[in-house]
Amino acid sequence: MRVTTRSEYPGRALTCLLAALALGCAAHAADDFKSGGPYVPTPQVVVDQMLRMAGVGEGDFVIDLGSGDGVIVLTAAKQFKAAGMGVDIDPELVKLSNDTARMLGVADRARFLEQDVYKADLSRASVLTLYLLPPMMLSLRPKIFNELKPGARVVSHDYHLGEWEPDDQISFDVPEKEKVNGVPQATIYLWHVPARVAGKWEVKVAGGETYELNLRQRFQVVEGSVAVGGKPLRPQQLTLRGSQFSFALPDARGMARFSGRVKGGAMEGVVEMPGARASARWTAVRTAAGAVNIN
Repeated sequence: MRVTTRSEYPGRALTCLLAALALGCAAHAADDFKSGGPYVPTPQVVVDQMLRMAGVGEGDFVIDLGSGDGVIVLTAAKQFKAAGMGVDIDPELVKLSNDTARMLGVADRARFLEQDVYKADLSRASVLTLYLLPPMMLSLRPKIFNELKPGARVVSHDYHLGEWEPDDQISFDVPEKEKVNGVPQATIYLWHVPARVAGKWEVKVAGGETYELNLRQRFQVVEGSVAVGGKPLRPQQLTLRGSQFSFALPDARGMARFSGRVKGGAMEGVVEMPGARASARWTAVRTAAGAVNIN
């Protein structure tokens, strides 16, 4: 397997192009192995499921690292009306992908660059797709976490990001994969890039209490402590999914449940107070930043 995605896109025209390209790829087998391995196709059913799982739509910009023949970005553009970019080190596959984009009439939305994946600018992506070997997945992890915006979705075929646990994953039968790696199954992992919430926050409930919230963060896992009027409380059910953040605080009458959105150094949302007839608004400002543990 190369460190680039190896994919297959349906359609007789592209099949012919791939057949012609195979002659050139065979001549460069030694170069393939130097870069990580030989050509490995991704079944279209896997591509479709990756894009559906990421919720790709017309407003998305998809970046595929190791884009191979371009199937993921091409499918996103053709079937889901998204825009996107593929990055690959193989100039022949980059040319093939751009030619196919023109053939399919999506060259205005899908383009492919010959580039080292470590040098690619990921900041524009709302969706990042991956089919890379485990060592490269781990070495790219800090770049993915630091360059993608909170809420961006990362979806990977078969390989995960180590201690950055996925928010969701599915496995399903793909019989054609057995010829490639002996396993007739695919696993797809999904992550939502979390907002950075580590640090100290001053939380104010409209017409109510002011809380001091101190948060520690490792990837999307958040822990912390709360004080109100000098009295310590233990927050519960802290959940961070992209920019969405929620937690609960014990109250003499039950549990106050906070939910809202992180916007840089601020948060805002609603809180359901025990015994209250209606929810109240809450806001928060960060008073001291904390480091996020991504090791």
